[in-house]
Amino acid sequence: MADQQALDEVVEFTSDLIRIDTTNRSGGDCQERPAAEYAAARLAGAGLEPTLLERTKGRTNVVARIEGTDPSADPLLVHGHLDVVPAEARDWSVHPFSGEVRDGVVWGRGAVDMKNMDAMILAVVRAWAREGFRPRRDLVIAFTADEEASAEDGSGFLADEHPGLFEGCTEGVSESGAFTFHDGGGRQIYPIAAGERGTGWLKLTARGRAGHGSKVNKENAVTRLAAAITRIGEHEWPLRLTPTVRAALTELAALYGIETDLRDVDALLEKLGPAAKLVEATVRNSANPTMLDAGYKINVIPGEAVAHVDGRYLPGGEDEFRTTLDRLTGPDVEWEFHHREVALQAPVDSPTYAKMRAAVEEFAPEGHVVPYCMSGGTDAKQFSRLGITGYGFTPLRLPEGYDYQAMFHGVDERVPVEALHFGVRVLDRFLRTV
Repeated sequence: MADQQALDEVVEFTSDLIRIDTTNRSGGDCQERPAAEYAAARLAGAGLEPTLLERTKGRTNVVARIEGTDPSADPLLVHGHLDVVPAEARDWSVHPFSGEVRDGVVWGRGAVDMKNMDAMILAVVRAWAREGFRPRRDLVIAFTADEEASAEDGSGFLADEHPGLFEGCTEGVSESGAFTFHDGGGRQIYPIAAGERGTGWLKLTARGRAGHGSKVNKENAVTRLAAAITRIGEHEWPLRLTPTVRAALTELAALYGIETDLRDVDALLEKLGPAAKLVEATVRNSANPTMLDAGYKINVIPGEAVAHVDGRYLPGGEDEFRTTLDRLTGPDVEWEFHHREVALQAPVDSPTYAKMRAAVEEFAPEGHVVPYCMSGGTDAKQFSRLGITGYGFTPLRLPEGYDYQAMFHGVDERVPVEALHFGVRVLDRFLRTV
C-alpha cells in the first residue's frame, strides 16, 4: 500500500515537473532534458540505475528496469512522456508553468497530459524502495521526449535504436484511461483504453495556373483545394466497429439496461446519452481539415495551395481511409502522409486488463469499469513495433463537473490533489498484482 510519503510526493513531483517548461512546438526547440534529469534523480534515489538517451541534443529520454521476483514472467512497460503542448499565459487563470497548488488542485500545463502520471510512477517506485518490495514481473520504466509531435526523438527513437532496453516486454500501460466519467445521472464510469485509432496527418497540395486576380482562371489552385477540403470535411464515414468498440458498446448498454442492437449504432449512441462521448469518435474513421496556406498577394492567383488534414483511422480501416481520400481529393489535388502511425487494439479479456479493472474497483467500488478506444494516439504506437500491446491506464478519481477531456491541450489544465492520491493507490495496487 502506498504510504503517506508517496501521497505527498506525487503532488510535489507533479508540481515540480510542471514548473520545468518542456513545451513542444514541433519545431525541434523543445528541451526535455531538465525534466528527464529530475525524473532520473528520483529513480536513482529509489536505488535504480536510470539510463538517459538522446537522438537530438536536449531531447532526453529516461529508461530504468526494476527486477521482478518471477524470471519466467513477461516484463511490463510503464511509460509517460515529458513534453507538453504550448500554453499562452494570458489565457490562463494561473500561470501555466507555475505548478501552483491552490484549493486542493495542482494547476499547470501537463497536470493531466501527462506529468501527473510521470509523478505517480515516481512516487510508487520510491514507496516500493522504502518498503523493500519487488513486483512479480520486471517493470521497465520509461519517460519519453517528443510524444506531442512525431515521437522521432522519443519512443520512436527508443524502439528503433534501443530495443534491448525493452527486452521481453509484451504489454505496456500509459496515458488516458481509468479516469472518472460522470454521466450526469449519478453513475461513475471508469473507461480503460484498449485501443487507439491510427494517425494519418495529411498534406494536400493543389496546383494550378498562376495569374492576375482580375482575369478568368479555370485552373485556380485555391478553388481546387477549397473544393477538396469541403468534400473531406462534409464526408460521412461509414460505420466500422472494432472488437474494443463492440465491447464498450455492449458493456455500456448493459449498464443502462438497453438492448444491444449493433445494427443501428447511431440509435444506440443516442440512447446512451452523455456516455456516448466515450465511443462516438471511434465508431468511424475521420478526417478534419485544420490548416490552410495559399497565396502571397490579393491580386495574384497562386500556382499552388496547401492544406493539412488531421486524419484518424480505426484498426483495419487504413485501406478504406486511403481509398476514400483518393476519391475526395480528386484529380487536381495530391495528398501525402505528413505523419502516419498505426492503429492499435488490445484484448479486453486479458489477465492484465482484469488486474486493471480490479485495482480501480478496489478504490472506487461505486464505479463501473468499461473498455474504450482512444480517438487519438500515444507512445504505445511506437512501442508496438517491439510487439508490446498497449493499454491506457492513468487512474484518476475526479469530481463531478470536472471535464477531463477538456484538460488535454486546453486552457486552465489542472488536476485535483485527491485525484493524484487515488492514482497512486490504484497504480500501486495494479503493479503489485499484475
